[in-house]
Amino acid sequence: MKKKIVYVGLSADILHKGHINILKTASKLGKVTVGLLTDEAIASYKNIPYLNFEQRRIILQNIKFVEKVIPQKTLDYVQNLKIVKPDFVVHGDDWKKGIQKKTRARVIKALRAWSGKLIEPKYTKNISSTIIKNKILELTSTPQNRVSRLKRLMETKNIVRILESHNSLTGLIIENLKVKKKSIDLEFDGMWSSSLTDSATKGKPDNSSVDFSSRVSSLNDMMDVTTKPLVFDADNGGQLEHLPFLVRSLERSGVSAIIMEDKIGLKKNSLFKNQKNTKQDKPEIFSKKIKKICKTRRSKDFMVIARIESFIVGKGLNDALKRAETYSKAGADAILIHSKENTPNEIFSFSKKFKKSKNFIPLVSVPSTYSKVYEKDLIKNGFKLVIYANQLLRAAYPAMEFAATKILENGRSFEIENKIIPIKKIINLIQND
Repeated sequence: MKKKIVYVGLSADILHKGHINILKTASKLGKVTVGLLTDEAIASYKNIPYLNFEQRRIILQNIKFVEKVIPQKTLDYVQNLKIVKPDFVVHGDDWKKGIQKKTRARVIKALRAWSGKLIEPKYTKNISSTIIKNKILELTSTPQNRVSRLKRLMETKNIVRILESHNSLTGLIIENLKVKKKSIDLEFDGMWSSSLTDSATKGKPDNSSVDFSSRVSSLNDMMDVTTKPLVFDADNGGQLEHLPFLVRSLERSGVSAIIMEDKIGLKKNSLFKNQKNTKQDKPEIFSKKIKKICKTRRSKDFMVIARIESFIVGKGLNDALKRAETYSKAGADAILIHSKENTPNEIFSFSKKFKKSKNFIPLVSVPSTYSKVYEKDLIKNGFKLVIYANQLLRAAYPAMEFAATKILENGRSFEIENKIIPIKKIINLIQND
């Protein structure tokens, strides 16, 4: 008698007894084909897996209950089910609610076409890959693991969200904040160490007055209490000869990427309207900095992102495109095309042309002035990384000024108590191990 075909859809990031229970149940019904969700499929509804697709595939393929492993490229099962035409689909009963409720309904409908059945063993409580994964991240968030994470995020997600963090407390906000939208958990993927906000919190101008050693010392405090990737704003990178020391310090700290702008001379913030005396580096000279970082970095996953200032200094689209080609050939992992316009039209004109190049590399957006742009439109135009570069500091200053003003006006703090965070919440935010 021909054995029945059984289909099991799994992420299997970290195998636990719940997975084994499902596979054991499935194997009693027939030959088990596992539809293993790809990294991209997993990233569509939660954080990227701890293990990549190939690592997960090898593990599953060597479990005695599994006959075959095939990729499942979306959260939806239907495409694979139409190919496999299983007699049974086995899934824990936990998907009757939440994000997978619609997926379950589509599975049932698809199975009807060939009289297949859905089998739903009782969900194994108090265990999940996410719980185990979070514990592992807490215990093994080494600099080496952290450096690699941004590159994996960019390879698997439609767009990676990075938010400015200027101290450990803002780092904890980014680390812990989750917003549920249409049953999907939204979160920031990492942090941005900005020269502007680092300087501002120290009461100094954004002109490289705060040296790299001081900035690295500050970010180390932030890295101590967080696990997410960090992108470092290196202004123009400083002297070519000093770059290797900066890169080594950043990698030791667990930083995932460095962003350098192709300007020279005393730094002037790119958002100032008057850029009259601002000068760009020659592309071939700036490329030497990119090559120096590529040669110096210990991990190929440490990313060097070239920031092009052609639109800022008024040189236009053609200059920006020529620089992008040069920097890509020099080894840059991504291009940040900067603009101070109030719409994204300028950067989209760039992306439209650059996407046609054989030297195209992922694009980075910093929508400080064109803040109306939606992430979905950045994705359509080839952008893989969006950096919200200064919003937390800009939010904090007026809130603190308001609180201080009210204390002065009232001669006490009672009037602002319902507008500020309870001290208990602050205390609970800081973990006591």
